Parts: sequence; C-alpha cells; structure tokens
Amino acid sequence: MANATHSTGGRSGDSRSAWASGGVVFAGVLMLIEGIFGIFNGIAAIAKDDVYASVGDYVFKFNLTSWGWIHLILGILLVVTGAGVLTGAAWARGLGVGLTALFVILQFMWLPYTPLWAIISIGVGVFVIWALCTDHGSRSSA
Repeated sequence: MANATHSTGGRSGDSRSAWASGGVVFAGVLMLIEGIFGIFNGIAAIAKDDVYASVGDYVFKFNLTSWGWIHLILGILLVVTGAGVLTGAAWARGLGVGLTALFVILQFMWLPYTPLWAIISIGVGVFVIWALCTDHGSRSSA
C-alpha cells in the first residue's frame, strides 16, 4: 500500500516535470517568435515614423525612432537567447528570464502604440518566465 502511494507521487512529479520541460521548449519557440516580431516592430518604427499612432500622452514617451532601436536590439537578443534555450545552453535560461522581464516592461511602456498586441505579448512573456523558472534542469539529466 505504501509503495502504491509512493509511485503515484512519483508519477505526479514526473508529470509536472514533463510539463515544465515541455514548457521550456515552448518558451524557447515563443522567445524566437517574439524576437522576430520585435525586430519587425523595430524596423517599422525606424523606417517610417507614421506607421504607429499614439493613443494619448504618457510620461515615458520617446520618439518612434528610439522605440524602434530598442525593439530591434531587444528582438535580436531574444532570438539569440531563444535559440540558446532550444539548444539547451546553460547561459540561455538565466539570460532568457532577464531579457523576457525586460521585454515585459518594454511592452508595458509600448501600450500607447499597440495596446492589444502589447497585452498579448505581456502574457506570453509571463509564461516564458514561468516556464524557464519552473524546470530545474530535468531535461539534461534524462
């Protein structure tokens, strides 16, 4: 009876571990996609200043060229880090959490320009941070 209870607990832990490691792979893919979209946002904002329209006036207002360079640089960093997460690089997980946290803050500040997309991106970023923080390296030991 005690063995049955112990094995059930093990399966539950394995199930959580599988979700977390699958979440890490999905987080890497999401980082790649968000990075690519960030690169496109950056290029659009740098190339032509009338692509985006502001909805109101905010304290953290930059000109669109500045926003474009910020998006472009962070997008490139997210693509590289997302590729690192997918290959299992040790440096990629910590850097991914940090860059994704910066990305979430950037999307909050980007709300006046693309409100719906910024909210969706914030949700994606929160999932990526969760996935990278909950898997404790079980993929590398298996």
